[in-house]
Amino acid sequence: MTDERAARKREAAEAAVSEIRSGMTIGLGTGSTAVFATQRVGALLQSGALRDIVAFATSDATRQDAEALGIPMLADELPRDLDVTIDGADEVDPALNLIKGGGGAHLREKLVAQATRRELIVVDDTKLSPRLGTRHPVPLEVLELGWESQDRFVTSLGGTATMRRTADGAPVRTDQGNLILDADFGPIADPVGLAAALAARAGILAHGLFLGLTAAVAVAGPEGVRWLTPPGSDGSATGTARTR
Repeated sequence: MTDERAARKREAAEAAVSEIRSGMTIGLGTGSTAVFATQRVGALLQSGALRDIVAFATSDATRQDAEALGIPMLADELPRDLDVTIDGADEVDPALNLIKGGGGAHLREKLVAQATRRELIVVDDTKLSPRLGTRHPVPLEVLELGWESQDRFVTSLGGTATMRRTADGAPVRTDQGNLILDADFGPIADPVGLAAALAARAGILAHGLFLGLTAAVAVAGPEGVRWLTPPGSDGSATGTARTR
C-alpha cells in the first residue's frame, strides 16, 4: 500500500468516526481501512473527546487492537444492538451493495451489520465498482466437512472457487476455525439471486455479499472525502454525494 493510499484510507475512517457521539454502542470493523477508525476512537477516548463508549469487534484481531487502546468491549454474546458500526469493504457498487471478506471476517461482520442501526463503510476510491464481482471474488466461509461439494456448487452457479491459503500453502482458517473459498463469478448480474442461492446451501456458513445493509459510504479520493448514500434514501433515484 502506498503512503498516499494509506493516507486516504485514514481520512475516510476518521470522517466516519466523526459520526460517533459519546454514550454510543459501536461496532469496530476489520481490515486495512477500518483499523484507522479503531485507532481514532481509542485516541478520542484517551483525550476525553469521547466518553462512555462501548464497542463490539468483528474479529479477534480488531478486539485485540481495541483492548490495547483501552476501548471498553461488549461481551461476545452481543447483549444489545449497536448504534453505529464502521467497517471497510472490498468492492462497492452504485447501490452501495458490498463484497466483504477479504480479511476473512465476513461472517462476524455480517452478524454485526445486521445488529447495527447505522452501518457506515469506509473505503478509498479504488473500491468503487460498476457491478459487484468486477474486481473481487465473493468470499465464502465454509465447513471443512464436505468443502469440495461447495466447490462443485459454485461451479454449478457459473463460478470458480479457489481455496484461500497462507503463504506456506496451508488453508486459511477464520476465527471460527472454518475454511474460506473465494468464488469468482465475474460481474454479477443478479446479486440478490446469487445471495439467496448461497445462503440456502448447507455448509456455506456465510457469503461476502452485503446487500441493503449500508447506510452511507465515506469515500476518500484526491479531492477529499465524499459521502455516498443509497439510491432513494433522500427521495432521489441515485442517492447523494457530499464532499468534506
